[in-house]
Amino acid sequence: MRYVSSPSPSCSVKGGQLKILYFASLREALGCGGEEVALPAGVADIAGLMAFLAARDEKWQVLRTRRNLRYAVNQEMARLDTPVADGDEVAFFPPVTGG
Repeated sequence: MRYVSSPSPSCSVKGGQLKILYFASLREALGCGGEEVALPAGVADIAGLMAFLAARDEKWQVLRTRRNLRYAVNQEMARLDTPVADGDEVAFFPPVTGG
């Protein structure tokens, strides 16, 4: 599954190496569509990145509590153990259904 990113408000831009995108209701809950952060030391996969982001403040806990959250790394579906590295684009989104 591939997705198309669209311009949106940013949460924060820290001049880092990891581009993170938030879609649909997740974007609404966080109040932003994306950000760039330096890859934190010790973060090697999606699970570690989610833990890092969720630790920032209460609203970010949605990354840990939202059921059936989906992830992609460089526009390819990913799992919690999928590695992340400098220069990657990581997307978080709820399940999507079509009609």
